[in-house]
Amino acid sequence: MQTGSARSQPAGGWPRIAVVGAGAVGAYFGARLARAGAPVVLIGRKPFVEAVEREGLSIEGQNESLQLRVPASTELSSCREAQLVLFCVKTVDTVSTARALGPYLSTDTVLLTMQNGVEGVEQVRASVACNAIAAAVYVAVAMPEPGRVRHFGRGDLVLGTDPASRWVTALCTRAAIACRNTEDIAGELWAKLLMNCALNALSALGRSHYAHIIACPPAYSLIQAVVGEWLAVARAAGVRPPGLGSAAEAMAAVVRLVAQMPGQHSSMAQDLARGRRTEIDALNGYLQRRGAELGVQTPANQALFALVRLAETARGGS
Repeated sequence: MQTGSARSQPAGGWPRIAVVGAGAVGAYFGARLARAGAPVVLIGRKPFVEAVEREGLSIEGQNESLQLRVPASTELSSCREAQLVLFCVKTVDTVSTARALGPYLSTDTVLLTMQNGVEGVEQVRASVACNAIAAAVYVAVAMPEPGRVRHFGRGDLVLGTDPASRWVTALCTRAAIACRNTEDIAGELWAKLLMNCALNALSALGRSHYAHIIACPPAYSLIQAVVGEWLAVARAAGVRPPGLGSAAEAMAAVVRLVAQMPGQHSSMAQDLARGRRTEIDALNGYLQRRGAELGVQTPANQALFALVRLAETARGGS
């Protein structure tokens, strides 16, 4: 895998890396790469950047506590020399941010979409000329205050098998980030979509962590309905997520995820609590839209989509 053919490689053999949308997820993975020696710049909101410049970036978890000095910026122009971009913006900002990155990326810049939903990488490819690839991201993190990330569980990535994806996998492995490759990245993204559609909206609306949701019989029944609709839409779309060929297998996968991070509240719950627009359009809303296109009814997903949008309006999201 060759990258940045017209640009020099920093010392240590690491490419220059920019994290665009340095919230909890981007800051966590950026910190892991920076700790391993990679030259990383974190691009985020002003309060985050000011906190990192003032006090450094803090990662706190059950088995680790990191305090790192990492360059941070509010300007997308900081991507200009990056050979790898970790694209971690919310799905509602995908197209606008990708277009704004256009002047700062080259066609051989590898841009890794690390987002929820299944549409992100195609939206980026349609918006900016670069080598865009996708990752399914599994990590439980939160940012209780700017510059401080709490890590609750997991922290692994699934990528495709194209040369750029294998190059990124090698970098992640070097940084002790669990990462694997798959021949079916589309199926993996749909598998992640399953988890998001089953849990995120319920966590947000019920203000509940995952274990509480699973333990509540009416909520569990609603998850079963969401899972059944997800499976029907996936089949109609010709997608066969690995190991999730039946409703029983899909429900078992959701329960396993909850067991891995039982006390986690979804990112949607965090967004809703802060009055921010959620990613519901790219999750349950996507299943509703795709189902309508394919002639598959999705009443459970439609209800969750409508309720979260209503809650956004009530709390000031738009």
